Amino acid sequence: MVGIITYGAYIPKYRIKTEEIARVWGGDGPAIARGLGVYEKSLPDMDEDTITIAVEAARAALARRSIDPQDIGAIYVGSESHPYAVKPSAVTVGEAIMATPIMTAADYEFACKAGTAAIQTTMGLTKSNMIKYGLAIGADIAQGEPGDALEYTAAAGGVAFVIGNDSPIADINLTASYSSDTPDFWRREGLPFPRHGGRFTGEPGYFKHILAGSHLMFEKAGTKASDYDYAIFHQPNAKFAQNVAKTLGFTPEQIKPGLCVPYLGNTYSGASIIGLAATLDIAKPGDRIFVTSYGSGAGSDSFDITVTDMIESEEFCRDAAPTVEQLLATKKIVDYAVYAKHKGKIVVMR
Repeated sequence: MVGIITYGAYIPKYRIKTEEIARVWGGDGPAIARGLGVYEKSLPDMDEDTITIAVEAARAALARRSIDPQDIGAIYVGSESHPYAVKPSAVTVGEAIMATPIMTAADYEFACKAGTAAIQTTMGLTKSNMIKYGLAIGADIAQGEPGDALEYTAAAGGVAFVIGNDSPIADINLTASYSSDTPDFWRREGLPFPRHGGRFTGEPGYFKHILAGSHLMFEKAGTKASDYDYAIFHQPNAKFAQNVAKTLGFTPEQIKPGLCVPYLGNTYSGASIIGLAATLDIAKPGDRIFVTSYGSGAGSDSFDITVTDMIESEEFCRDAAPTVEQLLATKKIVDYAVYAKHKGKIVVMR
């Protein structure tokens, strides 16, 4: 059975309150901030980017379980904010964790589901025994144009999963995907900020694809919401995730451990799988977890996961790396000026 061997997350310590963003822009800002259910969001330090976030998450994963980095045969980094237009992030991550030479490495892009697409790819490579382990990462320094609704949620963070079939801490029983050409959100080459279709990002974007992907998983697994202990959905904001969970029959208690967005923001490619990491932080053997990611453009990936006894074994140590809860609690609140400086919204001309 292919599954999660170990995992790790990283969230920068800097935060800005959404009410601070609303204070600066006025207008509809306060109403937007209240309606999203997001109270603060993370932002990178001056020297942090998608690669450094991915490296920190990967190191956290390797700290929890003794794995020879040379056994990692594939590395995929999913992100909307790779530092280079032409130069892979994945090879730098591999070099930093001493996994080189790597059999295969690549960067993935599919809006906010690039991280789960990376998981699916490493599942295939390990299940076919082409490699022993694969490293799948979702990390982003999300972009939002000043004054746009996206600015209230676009955050920074990432998570790494080592995938394999050698005594996983969680078995990935099934995966399913649903995609269509629905351009609800996009960013053209060379432009600093994405554009979005406003209300169309909800329907026919987010809700149609999340629901279709989730129902496809229910059909494949022969399950319903009540068969799971926990559920995680892509969380561009709290409102969307809570609404889709309710529609599918999940309770607030099932989604609570993985609903990180109110005090994290939307980490794009890391959003749903940071929620999975937060759930694994408290999960016990036998717990069954339902996950559906979403990426604009548009598509969803669903997973049926069962936690194994290995999560409480001597081979795996959750305490060897910070939990998502601990990462969220370690924070420094900044004002809009510092936020703008960190995000490159203020450029010094010399």
